[in-house]
Amino acid sequence: MQEFDHYTPQSLPEALDLLGRLNGQARIIAGGSDLMIQMKAGLVTPAAVINIKRLSALKGISYDEQTGLQLGALTTLGELTRSPIIREHYPCLAQTAGLMASKQIRNFATVGGNICNASPAADSVSPLIAMGATLDLIGPQGGRRLSLEDFFLGPGQSALAPGELLQRINVPPPEGETIYIKHVPRSFMDIAVVGVGIRLKIEENICQAARIVLGAVAPTPIRAKQAETELIGQPLTPDRLDRAAKIAADECMPIDDVGSSAWYRRRMVEVATRRCLHALTGINK
Repeated sequence: MQEFDHYTPQSLPEALDLLGRLNGQARIIAGGSDLMIQMKAGLVTPAAVINIKRLSALKGISYDEQTGLQLGALTTLGELTRSPIIREHYPCLAQTAGLMASKQIRNFATVGGNICNASPAADSVSPLIAMGATLDLIGPQGGRRLSLEDFFLGPGQSALAPGELLQRINVPPPEGETIYIKHVPRSFMDIAVVGVGIRLKIEENICQAARIVLGAVAPTPIRAKQAETELIGQPLTPDRLDRAAKIAADECMPIDDVGSSAWYRRRMVEVATRRCLHALTGINK
């Protein structure tokens, strides 16, 4: 591993000042479960690392019935699995976090890091987009809010501007139910070959709202908007759910790589989407 300088700011203004002075030569580290692996492999070689673990402004979990959930960027995956707030109001987030990595890694890996790594296969992202999450970003020009759906620009590329940090994740009050299914060929700790997060709002068997989010099958997490249109405003039947699953598979853009073939990924999008839809609706064939 290449030598680098290490900084541990004690406040958010100090961290932002460091980012500005280092002018793009520094990388942020929180849990380090992604960055340290990349550095050891020589994939990234920053001149400096800024450790933000002590920044209280990036911590905390709070919930309000009117405004919804606020997650500090330093919230760990382990905290998501254990939080009474999450388990009561956003159980899908607790369940999803429990599918990620090992218990030991979940105790230091952060949800902010999982997002900012900008991996198309990031498990937390699909259900968060399905729930309509937004991000509060802070930088030298002040703060701004961005839809999580618009945060991803490509593999490893995000909309973070130079000198910006992710401060918190905002999730609207629960509307309907959300589910996430992760398909991996071996162990649940593996990176997802396919991830599908779906939120449905159903009244009297009519779909009032739908969000279908696909992970690991395009350069970024994507919404299957044509599949959503197949469901919204329609009575939910086994045939309609099957059609929506097939449409979602047609909307994804998988590639062949060491993890899977494109053909297999597309097929598993259809399978996982169908399973999610049947689980949310209680409809069986």
